[in-house]
Amino acid sequence: MKTYTGGCHCGKVRYEVIMDLKGGMACNCSHCNKKGFMLSFVPENQFKLLSGEKDLTEYRFNKKVIQHLFCKTCGVQSFGRGKGPDGSPVAMINLRCLDNVDLSKLPTTEYNGKDM
Repeated sequence: MKTYTGGCHCGKVRYEVIMDLKGGMACNCSHCNKKGFMLSFVPENQFKLLSGEKDLTEYRFNKKVIQHLFCKTCGVQSFGRGKGPDGSPVAMINLRCLDNVDLSKLPTTEYNGKDM
């Protein structure tokens, strides 16, 4: 486990996350696919928003259970909030928004969210 920092493009939204970064997930649903996300999920207690709570706005679609949060200023969605399969709170980390991580070195798992 390692602590990573990340955030949006303009820097208003900043966070830290404790995770074992072994790879990412690329989902082909209409939302993730269009935005080019590479995601990883962590228990909510491993995520800490450092700044920007007031700078976030949310978008919900489909079943409206995932908080797709993005910066009001720059529009970047660096993380989201939802529930895991067991109902526990999780943070969804957009790995593309982590500082100093070389994504080309991480394996990617494809997820068929389009047919969910």
